Amino acid sequence: MWIARIARRAGEAALALLYPPHCAACGAETPAGAHLCAACSAQARRIAAPFCRTCSQPFDGAITAEFTCQNCTERKLHFDCAVAPFLSRGVVREFIHRFKYEREFFLRHPLAEWAAEGLADERLRAHPIDAFVPVPLHPTRFRERDFNQAAELAQLLSRRTGIPQWEALRRIRYTSTQTVLDRHARMENLRNAFRVRHSPAVLHRHLVLVDDVFTTGSTVDECARVLRQAGAASVRVLTAARG
Repeated sequence: MWIARIARRAGEAALALLYPPHCAACGAETPAGAHLCAACSAQARRIAAPFCRTCSQPFDGAITAEFTCQNCTERKLHFDCAVAPFLSRGVVREFIHRFKYEREFFLRHPLAEWAAEGLADERLRAHPIDAFVPVPLHPTRFRERDFNQAAELAQLLSRRTGIPQWEALRRIRYTSTQTVLDRHARMENLRNAFRVRHSPAVLHRHLVLVDDVFTTGSTVDECARVLRQAGAASVRVLTAARG
């Protein structure tokens, strides 16, 4: 598998030399290193206040004070907050889908850049971050996909910030796809699906779970539950987008 990943990265570098940079959404020419033109970049829908302080769900209303949405108040959540700078709509959703399912590996770069914007959120700045922890894939799913999108994003965030990436979790039970399940079914589907690799490593640590998109929060909540059970001081979540 590592040979395939090295070859894929080498192929990206070769293509960058042979072809001029272009927008991955519309094909227009872009400056070197840019994966989106200005027009397509402007279409990415940012999450702006008012939004839920726990899950970042935006609210179209005249709320001026901080609030927690009903979905969060009715649940016992194990993560402190979930930060997502953008909504999973339009070009953001397209890039996530193309990265995960169509293996357009270069799209990890704009997704990581979107996620990195969340690092300025005061909910993440309130405490130090000891490590980024990617949401793991089951080995069977990893073999099918050949990469873990969360780990790729966490790696780029680590390079940007100098904060280490820890593979602190492993997925010990194969689960059916979450995309067709409601919130309750997702929770049942994920029960006891994760395990901490080495509990002493996470003890008293402030951890940030990394994934591509936050939808119902069931996956990251189960990850947070086992991390907190192992003694993590806090668990926050950072994703590129909010579903």
